[in-house]
This record gives sequence, C-alpha cells and structure tokens, in this order.
Amino acid sequence: MKENKYIERQGKAATKIFDNRSLEKDFRTLVPVLKEGMTVLDVGCGTGAISKDIAKIVGKKGKVIGIDNTEKFIESGKNTYKKVENLMLIHADLFDFEPKEKFDLIIGARVLQWLTTPKEALLKMKSLLKPTGQISILDYNHEKLIWHPLPPKSMQIFYKAFLKWRKDAGMNNKIAEDLQEMMNEVGLRSVEVLDSSEYYKRGEENFHSKVGIWSKVAGLEQIVEEGYIDDNFRKKVIKDYDKWVEEQAISMTMTLKEIRGKNGINVQ
Repeated sequence: MKENKYIERQGKAATKIFDNRSLEKDFRTLVPVLKEGMTVLDVGCGTGAISKDIAKIVGKKGKVIGIDNTEKFIESGKNTYKKVENLMLIHADLFDFEPKEKFDLIIGARVLQWLTTPKEALLKMKSLLKPTGQISILDYNHEKLIWHPLPPKSMQIFYKAFLKWRKDAGMNNKIAEDLQEMMNEVGLRSVEVLDSSEYYKRGEENFHSKVGIWSKVAGLEQIVEEGYIDDNFRKKVIKDYDKWVEEQAISMTMTLKEIRGKNGINVQ
C-alpha cells in the first residue's frame, strides 16, 4: 500500500507494539465471524500477532495470509510465529498483491487510516473475495480522542498539529465514520458498524503503555521535518506528557469501530 512512512520509521517501537497485539484484546469484535476452515487475508498485518490468533481459530483446514509492505515487520513475524503452520506472512503491497486464490474473509486493522486512497484499497480487497466473502475493517476516528483530565497544553497543541499533518498528507482523520459509506459505494452489502472503542483506566495493567502511546507519536520526526512543530517543542511535549501520564492521567478513550460488509456478487 502506498501508505505514509510513519509506522515504518517507528522501528523497534512499532515492532514491539505489533507483537503485543492479540485478537482478543485488539480486534475482539471479529471473533464471532471466524469459522473453522476459512481462508483469511490480513492486510497490513504488521508482525502477524493478530493473524496468528486467527490462524488458531480457522484451524488446520483453514489458512491465513498476512501481508505488509514493511519488510522488517514481516521478517520479524516469520521468525516469531514460524511454528504456526497455517499462517503465511508475505512482504507485499496490497495494490500489487495478486494471489491465485480468493478469500472468505479479508481484514484490515488500523490500516486504512494511513492511506490516501482507502476507497481504492476496498475495491482491491473486494476483487480478492470469494462470492460469499466479506471484508472487515477496524479503524479510528482520531477526532474523537478523549483524555481525562485533559493532557498538558503542549500535547493538545501537538495533537492538533498531528491531525493537520495527517489531513494535509491526504489521510482521513475520521476514517471510522466514513467507511460505511465507502463500503456501500464499492458494492459491498449488509454493511454493519460495531463499536470497538479502546478505553484505558488508571490501575489497569497496561494503562501506562497504552496511554503513553502518544509520547511515541510525538517522537515522529516527520512532523518536525515538514515544519508543523519545532524539535525543541516536540521534546517538551514528550516530557510534559510522560509526567502527566505518571501523575495525573485517569483515563483515555480512543474511538474505534469495526465496519464489515459482504461481497455484493449474487450467487446462483
């Protein structure tokens, strides 16, 4: 996919984030859809952490292929999940991916938010579906991030700059709200929307790492390089925010939705 280089430039930090993901925690609404024997394509699979959980559910009669256009994520996943026999991880761009088979289910978790052409990506996915197949996309509305209490002013300023940087680059900050219409436009049917928002509360085991993700985002050099903030301010953002997470943060909610639709091809 012709996606932004943000994730790739996060290096080891991004690899760790991907490795810490699981189907149960990070794509929980998908579980009822999964059936034994399914063939599944995971687009933008990262290191394949969620893919390997799907592989366990579809079983030996099923198969999961995960593709990602960042080679180091795929290589890491191949090493980590090499014992999962029905999982294949491939370094590939969605738009260049031409498999011989069609799929029962195609998923994309937190991926379309980084694309400037999400509708074209949906059309490509649809072309890879079996007549009875379906697509499931999990993504954010970044315009509805809720911190309680509000983080330091420096982070609030950074977050506005982050959203502007994304918008100027052609990315959709509220992709979760627009995917239902996009799916209808590309000919998917029975489109449904499920809330899968992430809520983190102080006292939970993963609170600091999950809420602290915005320190890692503030480490993004592209925003500095492209003139949205200066480097000294970026460092202040990280320092202020880390202190806030440690001492004041109570909760954070990230609006996340799963949108799924079935192939519109009629089966006789």
